[in-house]
Amino acid sequence: MPVAVAGAEIERLITLLAKLPGLGPRSARRAALHMVKKRESLLGPLAAAITEVGERVSVCTVCGNVDTSNPCTVCLDASRDPAVIIVVEDVADLWALERAAVMRARYHVLGGTISAIDGFGPEDIGIGKLVERAADPSVREVVLAMNATVEGQTTAHYIIERLEALNLTVSRLASGVPIGGELDYLDEGTLAAAINQRRPFG
Repeated sequence: MPVAVAGAEIERLITLLAKLPGLGPRSARRAALHMVKKRESLLGPLAAAITEVGERVSVCTVCGNVDTSNPCTVCLDASRDPAVIIVVEDVADLWALERAAVMRARYHVLGGTISAIDGFGPEDIGIGKLVERAADPSVREVVLAMNATVEGQTTAHYIIERLEALNLTVSRLASGVPIGGELDYLDEGTLAAAINQRRPFG
């Protein structure tokens, strides 16, 4: 059992930081120590920002994005093409595609993938809502921007089956996305090429 070297409050901060993706116990300790040292310029503003986010951020009831408005800023943007819906697994993927700034379309965040191992079926993610949105006559194309993982591709094929009855073009990202790759970790150039060179499923 590790020996506590700081007060209970700091240890609690370290424990919470260690739960963040990409931060293990050692990195969490370094981050906590840096924040404590920079209490005035970093720790205070960070605590205020976290409190504000916790109070104001909600999940968009239209697309599943997270924002301080509902519907979100993306859904309220009248300059976006209503004929195209880009389907992503997670909000981080939406943000990654927005950073690439290649396509001003609508989005749909599933909130996960179909995974028998993890116990997630089609009813546990936002596929039903996607089918409802895709049935709108203004929608002409659904782009499946799924991660190139087994779960991502399984989910994509299930969505294709659900959308089959609709008169839509269903496309996928080009092969610039490596097998096993996750969108949030790809550079903007690769994402831009994958979107611009998208092709029909099949």
